[in-house]
Amino acid sequence: MDFPIFHLDFMGNRMLVAVIAILHVVINHGLAVGFIPLVTWLEYKGFVINERRHADGHAWDELARKLMFIGFIITTTVGALTGVGIWFAASLANPASIGSLVRVFYFAWFTEWIVFMLEVVFIMIYFLTWKKSVTSAHSKLRHIRFGLALSIFSWLTMAIIVAILGFMMDPGNWLSKHTLLQGFANPIYLPQLIFRTPVAMMIAGTFILMATLYILKKDSPIKREAVKTVSAWIMRWTPIAAVGAFIYYWQIPRMMIGNLPVAIATQQFQDWYNSLLWVGVFAIAVGFIVSGSGFFFPTRLPRPLMVIPVVVSVLFLGTFERIREFIRKPYVIGNYMYANGLLADDYPLYQQNGLLSESTWSGICTITPENELQAGENVFAISCTRCHTTHGINSIVWNFERMYGAGQPLNPDAMKAYIKQMHNVRTYMPPFPGNDAELDALVAYIIFEQKEPTTLEGAQLRGPSLFGNLDRKVTN
Repeated sequence: MDFPIFHLDFMGNRMLVAVIAILHVVINHGLAVGFIPLVTWLEYKGFVINERRHADGHAWDELARKLMFIGFIITTTVGALTGVGIWFAASLANPASIGSLVRVFYFAWFTEWIVFMLEVVFIMIYFLTWKKSVTSAHSKLRHIRFGLALSIFSWLTMAIIVAILGFMMDPGNWLSKHTLLQGFANPIYLPQLIFRTPVAMMIAGTFILMATLYILKKDSPIKREAVKTVSAWIMRWTPIAAVGAFIYYWQIPRMMIGNLPVAIATQQFQDWYNSLLWVGVFAIAVGFIVSGSGFFFPTRLPRPLMVIPVVVSVLFLGTFERIREFIRKPYVIGNYMYANGLLADDYPLYQQNGLLSESTWSGICTITPENELQAGENVFAISCTRCHTTHGINSIVWNFERMYGAGQPLNPDAMKAYIKQMHNVRTYMPPFPGNDAELDALVAYIIFEQKEPTTLEGAQLRGPSLFGNLDRKVTN
């Protein structure tokens, strides 16, 4: 309402955020939060072995260093860029929600940035001083302590952000007591943290197991023990992650659980929900079996086979993030702000006075036959474009055609009746926020788009004056 509307009419705003966010979470969990503790553990194992068998101890240390090289390069490049990218994309897609979160969690985010800067300092020290650390036992122990500190700070950044993610699902007592403590201690926080921590450890193990098989040569004296050690790490964390998932699931509000079939299978395939669940269980079981094979038969584990648990891990984490984002709908902040960025408490005002009259960037207060299409476009941009496009991904035209028949002219009366009740039919969609005149304009705009498809340009293309005059009318 108070910001120009950024919009990507093919890709869609939420897809932009999802691609960046999922890539960042995979890197953060798999190559930072879970990766650093395991690398530090392998380095410490080499330090202990070095006292008895110097050659083997050096081999373990070199393995840990090469693994850290991979993690260092990816986290400080793609990981850092996607971390900033989430802020940038989310602020463009839904600035009102980011503004609300910053106001609530200002000091938490400030703390997170300090922790993040310390994490950057420690990862630079940890990696760049590795070769110098082998000069003495004292230097190596100090270097291992840097690894432990880095592990703690990597986990702390996730622990703070998870509080904000949990708040977006269920603000809890914050709705009545608007304090940082109430927002931070939301009902979803600890269950989600208990789930994410072992998942990060487990996924990091799959990455490191695959990398270990490629780093170590067949005749390496430590290959057998290294593969067995990493496989054991995965097997230990997997059941803990399962317990965490169970705890997390039962803390999710039951209304959100009802959104799971669509969250997992989309509207088109929601009837396949149970079948897809079994496919997911089978895929996770395959990853567990592969790590079990690495533990019991470390010399027989082929390199190409390790691609499977890595791919499964990425798909699992990506699916989890999609589900977490989707099931909180129709809200972007539970029971406080709808997915379209409009506050739930402001809906009565919009429905009485009109959505456009309260919008900074509309320029239309009274809808007339001459400006009806322009008004409909404005209403669509304000209330629908956070999730829908005109003719791209999750197209509004395609959705109505799928409901009423592809290739058939859309029925305006049926569309109006559906939009008025859509929140009751599909609970993950926010109620329509406007008045009857704006509903008529929105329907007219969607019907026009079916007849004469055009691309809806966002503020990034039109400029700050988002909605120019539209000299167009529906043709019969």
